[in-house]
Amino acid sequence: MWSVVLIPAQIPEGESPVPARELPAATVSRLTLYLRTLDALLVSGTESVSSEALAESAGVGSANVRKDLSHLGSYGTRGVGYDVANLSRQISQALGLTHEWRVAIVGAGNLGRALARYAGFESRGFDVVALLDADQMLVGTEVGWLRVSDVVNLESVLKNTRANMVVLALPATVVQSVCDRVVAAGVHSILSFAPVALSVPDYVNLRKVDMATELQILAYHAKRSQHSSMEAQRRTGA
Repeated sequence: MWSVVLIPAQIPEGESPVPARELPAATVSRLTLYLRTLDALLVSGTESVSSEALAESAGVGSANVRKDLSHLGSYGTRGVGYDVANLSRQISQALGLTHEWRVAIVGAGNLGRALARYAGFESRGFDVVALLDADQMLVGTEVGWLRVSDVVNLESVLKNTRANMVVLALPATVVQSVCDRVVAAGVHSILSFAPVALSVPDYVNLRKVDMATELQILAYHAKRSQHSSMEAQRRTGA
């Protein structure tokens, strides 16, 4: 018994599978932070922003901001900064967010249902079009405006909804087999929440979110911070 996750399918029509200019992975991650900040500035009516202000709100260094944005050909104006609306557009285009992304979630358990209800996807250009599961007690039930489909019909659901992304919110025991079906169905953008390494062809874009691993990393840094604080107190005699 398992739940359905969101999975992006194939590249949208007219979209090149590889960007004209490949960006460093660290830059891509930071661009998402800048975009979140820029969107908030747009809502507040702010027209321009300096690299320092953008860096502070995104939690990175201003040198990183200038370097990252130079990859997009955006250098800002001395004394004025960056045009918020224009920079938001540039980053959205670089991240592929100006295209139609239709997401299918495989796994209608607690995580899958929470993802299906999350309103933030639509505002960022992601349309959740399907939710699937193998549990017959869940199949046919409604989550928001979505009706849970039977994962037996995964391939036809992906085709009929034109899903081009898939999120896998599944147990480790079944996630590889479902992932294989998703890839065979032509969806090559996959986000997995399963605590296991998945095997996919080189042309498939796979991202993994492991909550336990992230907490372990957080615990390590917390312990380091605590140790540094204790050392500082010892040296000062506090």
